[in-house]
Amino acid sequence: MVRLCGVQLPMEKHIDIGLTYIHGVGRPLAKTILAELNINTEKKVKDLTEEDQAKLRDALTKIRTEGDLRRKVQMDIKRLQDIGSYRGYRHKKRLPARGQRTKTNARTKRGKRMTMGSGRKKETK
Repeated sequence: MVRLCGVQLPMEKHIDIGLTYIHGVGRPLAKTILAELNINTEKKVKDLTEEDQAKLRDALTKIRTEGDLRRKVQMDIKRLQDIGSYRGYRHKKRLPARGQRTKTNARTKRGKRMTMGSGRKKETK
């Protein structure tokens, strides 16, 4: 069992893919770290030696990952909301903040589709 940054890595995956299970580490960063440490990207997670694991732990402590990164992102969003910016307002209303259209798309943000009527009541005879 390989545990880095509080995350258990999947044993059967290649190490460059396994590192992406850590929040804040994507494919390009994983490949860069492995190239710096001279660890083969074709190596599986279960084949890592204790020395390789120690090198990876040291390299990952220099990068903001997991809880620290999540906290930073939340603080950035809170700052935008506190200063009253447009993006902060959009975050507060749980709407897309980067200019996407909401008339037809954005279902995950706006919720279930509801059909509105014409606004007129039907005549009763």
